Amino acid sequence: MTWNNPPPRPSDDDADDGRLRELGYKQELKRHLSVLSNFSISFTVISVLTGVTTLYNTGLAFGGPATMTLGWFLAGAFTMAVGLSMAEICSAFPTSGGLYYWSARLSGHRWAPFASWITGWFNIVAQWAGTASIDFSLAQLIQVIILLSTGGNNGGGYLASKYVVFAFHAGILLSHAAINSLSITWLSLLGQFAALWNMLGVFILMIAVPVFATERASAKYVFTHFNTDNSAGIHNNLHIFVLGLLMSQYTLSGYDASAHMTEETKNAGRNGPIGIISAIGISLVVGWGYILGITFAVKDIPFLLSPDNDAGGYAIAQVFYLAFKSRYGNGAGGIVCLWIVAVAIYFCGMSSMTSNSRMTYAFSRDGAMPFSSIWHKVNKQEVPINAVWLSAFISLCMALPSLGSLVAFQAMASVATTAVYIAYALPILFRVTLARNRFVPGPFSLGRYGVLVGWIAVLWVATITVLFSLPVSYPVTKNTINYTPVAVGGLFTLILSSWIVSARHWFTGPVTNLGG
Repeated sequence: MTWNNPPPRPSDDDADDGRLRELGYKQELKRHLSVLSNFSISFTVISVLTGVTTLYNTGLAFGGPATMTLGWFLAGAFTMAVGLSMAEICSAFPTSGGLYYWSARLSGHRWAPFASWITGWFNIVAQWAGTASIDFSLAQLIQVIILLSTGGNNGGGYLASKYVVFAFHAGILLSHAAINSLSITWLSLLGQFAALWNMLGVFILMIAVPVFATERASAKYVFTHFNTDNSAGIHNNLHIFVLGLLMSQYTLSGYDASAHMTEETKNAGRNGPIGIISAIGISLVVGWGYILGITFAVKDIPFLLSPDNDAGGYAIAQVFYLAFKSRYGNGAGGIVCLWIVAVAIYFCGMSSMTSNSRMTYAFSRDGAMPFSSIWHKVNKQEVPINAVWLSAFISLCMALPSLGSLVAFQAMASVATTAVYIAYALPILFRVTLARNRFVPGPFSLGRYGVLVGWIAVLWVATITVLFSLPVSYPVTKNTINYTPVAVGGLFTLILSSWIVSARHWFTGPVTNLGG
């Protein structure tokens, strides 16, 4: 990779504003974010404490320690290929629209409207689903914390109903919308604090949990034990391993936030790519530490996954609780550890809403959404306030299926992983095909390796899209079916149908707001 050095300009702010005008937009948002702030938002959205904690049950059930500790770097290596390709394109086109704008510019005049339409809708729906998934997982964790704090599943503890959990979810979303209504100056400070909390939280937990646990697993167990006891009737080890990778891939997503924040980032052509790459790289290191720390305290996987344990089958909560209860006779220390995770998830949801509100702002600025003129309004603090509250409302609605069935909600949540990676891959695909010979890199460039890395990224996304659509349980019934292909296929059908029926007649892709 290389850093290209453009001719000097009067100032970074002038250069950023000038480049944005070249891309077709005037500066409307406050350009206040430093490279640290840009990184902090993506790092907080990735939030290894959120992803690993939320899907640790999946990792334990499908392959267990070996899948999690070794599969983390397999998924991480390919994720870095995706991130590097996105960083190169981000450097060339630093706009809040990010992925869909890139697709329009890279696919050529003929395909630009369709390419930006399909990329944008995959991206924005996946982001709304991501925020819904993050905040709902926090509501579920709060339910478990209350259960353990009041005696646990076997001690008469209080288990909140699905309606109370939904109320938690609604309250969390409301607070996130309120915070995101603040000036970008405050969001920058909160983002940096959130990144610090995630970093310190990982180090505290990866050390405290195995240290306080009275029984610890061996290194051989942590790195080589392959669990097949809880794999829901699946007997093929490769199939089990692939499903276990979902924990890693779900966690390592959301770094497109750095791209969506580029119109608010100083020296965006350099700092946007740095935000993407550093967020992935640092998350890989600290995430592996977190997985190791927790897994060294794992002994009895079937018990951790059992709905009859104190945490009601929430594996990491049971690990934390037992680590302290076995040493001190009560699990209060474990509950404190769970609150550390809960705060990290809260910040993750906050930053996720920041990112998807900017995507909503940009997409509506280009007329792609119903009532677009409303959603790209910017208030006196230079915040896209209507886009913030729309994002909160849609994320709330996306959690409504949880009242009927958690399986139905998980179908929606699956969009957050698979659909967002499809959105990542589309502009990369256009960059290595239609734009292969005319792509002009920005300050950050992969040089002659750009096409190779791009193809690796595209093929990895194609692979995981297929793999994560495989059955997750046998026999397949309405309660055990993997709804990922149904949800993603349904989303694709809606997007394509809306294009054929309506959008192809009026949507022309990104539209300048510079005026006459």
